This record gives sequence, structure tokens and C-alpha cells, in this order.
Amino acid sequence: MARVTLENLTKVFSGDRKQGSKVAVDNVSLEISSGEFVVLVGPSGCGKTTVLRMIAGLEDISGGSIRIGGRRINDIPPKDRDIAMVFQNYALYPHMTVSRNMSFGLEVRGFPKAEIARRVDEAARVLGLLHPDNLLNRRPKALSGGQRQRVALGRAMVREPQVFLFDEPLSNLDAKMRVETRAEISRLHRTVGSTMIFVTHDQTEAMTMADRIVVMSEGRVQQIGTPEDLYHQPVNRFVAGFIGSPTMNFFSGRLEKTQGSLRFVEQGEGSHAEPWAIRMNPELSARLASQADRPIVLGIRPEHLTPDSPQPGALGMMVELVEPMGAETYLFGQTAGHPCTCRITFHETKGLEGQKIHLIPNFDHLHFFNPTSGEEVSGPKIQRIKLPLPVPHKKSRDL
Repeated sequence: MARVTLENLTKVFSGDRKQGSKVAVDNVSLEISSGEFVVLVGPSGCGKTTVLRMIAGLEDISGGSIRIGGRRINDIPPKDRDIAMVFQNYALYPHMTVSRNMSFGLEVRGFPKAEIARRVDEAARVLGLLHPDNLLNRRPKALSGGQRQRVALGRAMVREPQVFLFDEPLSNLDAKMRVETRAEISRLHRTVGSTMIFVTHDQTEAMTMADRIVVMSEGRVQQIGTPEDLYHQPVNRFVAGFIGSPTMNFFSGRLEKTQGSLRFVEQGEGSHAEPWAIRMNPELSARLASQADRPIVLGIRPEHLTPDSPQPGALGMMVELVEPMGAETYLFGQTAGHPCTCRITFHETKGLEGQKIHLIPNFDHLHFFNPTSGEEVSGPKIQRIKLPLPVPHKKSRDL
């Protein structure tokens, strides 16, 4: 296990006459504690994979530094960085057995045969490659996608590195296998306790696996925190919209002063419903006092809107689509000028399509954003983690 520190990490790809240079990673600083599981998440092109490749030594660094265990590794070859990387496409040798795929790297490094056998056997046992079927003598073509990914994990495990790097390792798996392999990697982390850095574009993977999540966009870090921090206390509209499924609802409007408090009034010209007007409670009014008489964006997650009878402050929505999901149902529709989604676990939804319903918001879960900068302006309801981060809360490593 080792601490990983990124200091002002920057990557610029040079261009040509037609296209200028491209800043892929812009001044990223991050400290990952020993034994921590950190997930880099963001849309395609945000720079997350480039950061991982620079840590691995597969991409040159344009600026800044990387330290592993206190040692600066900028100019150290990948083979000497004491890291192991698991790729999206498995990268197994097709002509070798599972056992040889896992042991080959150690053989090249001259490890004793007894030590190689011990490491392969231990990794195979942890990853379920011995029971119920012994897969060590099979070749990759005789394995399922999930089994191949476990072999790739085993090949990384036998190296016993200071840091594990994962580059979207679940992207090629079907939905059921993704869930199983996700759990496999989480169990592996609890078992070996190594520092792990995981890259994905799937926010569900990030939320379910990470000790901390790093949300990136356009080469920059948007927010760092626990899954709970990011979900309940997003620092800007990008994070609020990226984390959570279905995505957060956003309503453009104004905050108006009325009878000693503030009232949010939706701005919209749609014909589906009357504009939403909701009076803030005293606590919210106090936190938003500086935003009075200004344009603002109100955000609320689908599960924080509850269908109810018409009443003051209710949001009118014309239901366009009902999507049953089993334990819960998604309602998609339009308000006075904005698309809106509601997630409910109770309610009779038959025949709702084409009907108008009224939704009651949960005041404890309203977010307000500056329409220009996207910054969250209502202030935290609980103490928010700020950069630079202290040593994070750690999960128990007990088995």
C-alpha cells in the first residue's frame, strides 16, 4: 500500500497548423491515502483516463508531479513504478492457460517457482478461479467475459503492487456480469487493502465502489468527496446533473421577496401547466437572502418530488411517459417550461400518461445554482468537504 499524490498535474497534446494544442488535464491536484479506493468519473474526454495513464507511466507529463509512497516517479519507467494496471479489453495472451497468464510477468522478473505458485494459487482462490470449476488450465477462449476479467485481476494481484489502476474494466461486460464483477473488485479491495484508482464514465460504478469520488469535466476537477457528499451536497450544476440517475431536475426562475421571505417563481412559456411558484421556508430564505431578485436555477432530484393533491407550492406536471422499473416507477413529463422526472415507489400509475399531476417538493433537498457560473449558492446544510481535502473517512477493512 502507498499514498499517491498528484501535484498540479497537467497534460497538453500538441496540435498542428489546423488545430492548436489541446489541454487534456488542467492543473489536477489530488492526494490518495494508503489503502484508499478512489474513482475518477466524468464524461468521455474529461481527462480521467489521461490522468490514469500518466500515473502508470504510459503518457508523458507536461507539468506537475506524481509521487507514490513519497517517491517522485515522473521519470521512472512504468515497470519500475510498482503499479499494476487492469485494462478494459483484458489483454490476455490467447495461447497461454489462465495459470500461465497470471504467472508470466513474475517468470519474466525471475521470481522463484515456489513463490510464483503461491501467489497464483492465492489469487485464484480469492477470485473464485478454483471453485466451483478449476479454470487454471483453460485458455481465454474457453472463458466467459467475466471470467476473463477475473483472470486480468489475478494477473495484477500476483504482482502485489503498491497501487492498482483500473481503466474502465467493466465496460465490455453485460449488465449482470458488471454487477458481479463490481462486487468482485470491492471484495478484492477489502481483502488485499491496496490503494486502488478506478476510472469509469458510469456514475453508478463510482457511487457503489468508491471511498471517494473525483468528478472531472474538461480536464479539471469539479468536486472530490464521498459518494454521499457528491449526491447530497454538489458544489455546482455539473456535479448535480452528472451524479444520480435519473438526473436532477433543473428549473430556471427568479427569487422574489414576498411577505418577509423569498418565493421561487419558475420562468417558462409552456402551455402544459402554470409556472411553479413556491415560497421558501425561513431557513432557506435566510440562506438565499443574497440571491433575492436575481435569476436562479432550482434543482431537485426525482425522488424528492411526491405526487399529492393540488395545494400551494405544488409543481404541476403533464405526464408524458410512465416507465415501470419494478420496485419503483419513473414519471417523465413537462412543467410550465421544463422537462421533469419523478421517481416514486408507491402510487397508482396506470392511466397517468397524458394526465396532469401535482408534485410536492421536499424542502430539505432543494438546491440553487447560479445560472451563469453553475455554482451552488444556497450553502451547505451540513459541513461540506472543501479542497484541499483532509485525510478522508476510511471504510473498515475487516473481512
